[in-house]
Amino acid sequence: MYNKNKHHHNAQEQLDNIVCGRNSVLELLKAGKRSVNKLMVSQTTRGTAITEIINLAKQKGIAIHNVPPEKLDRFSEHSQGIVAEVSPMEYIELKDLIIKVKQSPKPLLVILDGIEDPHNLGAIIRNCVAFGADGVIIPKWRAVGVNETVSKASAGAIEHIAISKVANINQAIDLLKENNFWIAGSEKSGQVLEEVTLPFPLAIIIGSEGFGIHSLTKKNCDFLISIQQRDTISSLNASCAAAVVLYEISKTRR
Repeated sequence: MYNKNKHHHNAQEQLDNIVCGRNSVLELLKAGKRSVNKLMVSQTTRGTAITEIINLAKQKGIAIHNVPPEKLDRFSEHSQGIVAEVSPMEYIELKDLIIKVKQSPKPLLVILDGIEDPHNLGAIIRNCVAFGADGVIIPKWRAVGVNETVSKASAGAIEHIAISKVANINQAIDLLKENNFWIAGSEKSGQVLEEVTLPFPLAIIIGSEGFGIHSLTKKNCDFLISIQQRDTISSLNASCAAAVVLYEISKTRR
């Protein structure tokens, strides 16, 4: 009997072991965090980025397969002619992440409370890397994990930041507080960020696209922050808001 759920689960597992797109694959190889089993390159693909990827793969002794373009279409409609088969994404334990980031002069973590859109997650992780956050914490349940879509949306940024996946966000907050982290929720009702003197170590919570920060999580925040914006349009989406918040915080960490 055909089991639709089992088929979907297997397909998702396959995607979790696949990285597509020129930037994503290039950053994967540069970071060197994950082992790459093989590269599949479309027979019709050309360009300086492809040449750089192939040269880097040869230096690392990675098998390169030239394949018909339609083979890559099975993995992604937007493979850009390059697909890497990799080891699964390795998440860092929260306690290890805390030890790691405390080496920073002003430790900054970003907690994502229920981000469900993989494109948003990828964009937020890209923002975290661009503006110098030390790590990202995501929940195991009712949220998207790091997959091929997230990798591509982040333009390979997932390879350059530590990511922890936790069973319970509020328990994670408790552990952070035990380790002297301040917890700030990004909410429209919060204090204007530019007017706040931020304490460190600091963890910023970014809420989900539709519902913001969950009520219990909000209660566990030490304070709430917001960004100034006009009322002409509805509030910014999660990735845009995260970019503004992280940029403002980056100015206080220089």
